[in-house]
Amino acid sequence: MPRLELANKPRVRKRRKALAVNVEAPMVGKILKIEKKVGDPVEEDEVVVIMEAMKMEIPIVAPTSGVLKEVKVSPGQAVEAEEVLAVIE
Repeated sequence: MPRLELANKPRVRKRRKALAVNVEAPMVGKILKIEKKVGDPVEEDEVVVIMEAMKMEIPIVAPTSGVLKEVKVSPGQAVEAEEVLAVIE
């Protein structure tokens, strides 16, 4: 009986373009400033939100390029780790 050699063959997966990407808080903190408005174009690694955590200002950057579709927080708001701050399409 012939043996199948599937383990050595690379799998080809088509990657779909993400419809929306979340911008998440890296840790517990407080929102200090929203740098972008809904509808603004954003580039990857561009600052979207500035938050305060452990008495430091932490810039939260866009994980991808696109258009800012939604901002889910406001200045002064307390946020949890991994909470969605904004959505980019």
